[in-house]
Amino acid sequence: MLWARSPEVAEEIDRRGRNTGYLGDIPLTDGLRATDSLEQAVQDADVLVMGVPSHGFRGVLEQVVSHVRPWIPVVSLVKGLEQVTDHRMTEIVAEVLPGHPAGVLAGPNIAKEVMAGYAAAATIAMPDQNLAARLADLFRTSRFRIYSTTDVVGVEIAGALKNVFAIGAGMADGAGAGYNTKAMVITRAVREMRRLGEALGGDPLTFSGLAGTGDLIVTCTSPLSRNRHVGEELGRGKPIGEVLAGMKQVAEGVKAAPVVMKLAAEAGVDMSIAQEVDNVLWHGATVKDAYRGLLRVAPGHELHGEGW
Repeated sequence: MLWARSPEVAEEIDRRGRNTGYLGDIPLTDGLRATDSLEQAVQDADVLVMGVPSHGFRGVLEQVVSHVRPWIPVVSLVKGLEQVTDHRMTEIVAEVLPGHPAGVLAGPNIAKEVMAGYAAAATIAMPDQNLAARLADLFRTSRFRIYSTTDVVGVEIAGALKNVFAIGAGMADGAGAGYNTKAMVITRAVREMRRLGEALGGDPLTFSGLAGTGDLIVTCTSPLSRNRHVGEELGRGKPIGEVLAGMKQVAEGVKAAPVVMKLAAEAGVDMSIAQEVDNVLWHGATVKDAYRGLLRVAPGHELHGEGW
């Protein structure tokens, strides 16, 4: 059972098998049912899958506490971080639904392409490898490959960071910086992602996998990427308020950027690319300022040096 905040969206999914506001006329899976009642959506669930934006995650979860069955696993699809607390989504689950195993499903998964039947893959991370493998079977289809891992921290951090870096890559697109510049930003972003993720307890290998490099590539390059779109519009000179006002969906990287910088400061990790993106989003810098700032940082050893 799928929950939709809007009764109109729930009715369209339930009766027509479509969600035209987000997926156009792509047909949804036969037999999928939707409701605007949280209680109805979760009361019989064997697995709770959370696909709401990070800023609404805690509030929605708090509403289901009295309706969800004991001990069922909770899988987050959210690639963001909670502002104020700086928490990952699984940390919120641990606070609101203690005792429920919590994990995350992430990877290079543009929704319209998955729904259109193109081959794709993702990683599901749970604290217990056996549970991760069982849940992988639940999500796997003939064209949607699911791998498993126990690195919940790494997968969640990768998912949040790639959105911040995608804004930076989109800024390069909007400013007409060229493919060389964009490739440079993406490649060095992988290093920043790995350094912070490892400092926070993630497995460094995760950041070379589907949830790390894989998701970073698609989010930085796809015209369907919301975060890349934000960066592209900023690169064309639009103010962030105007960019966000013209969007129907959430670009998680906007809210994640200041949280990422706070986590980096606490961990003592230098993140030049993320810092410049945050400066443009929240501190009045221009895209030209951002790229000039990056170019002023002296390069060191590619693999082991400081700076970006």
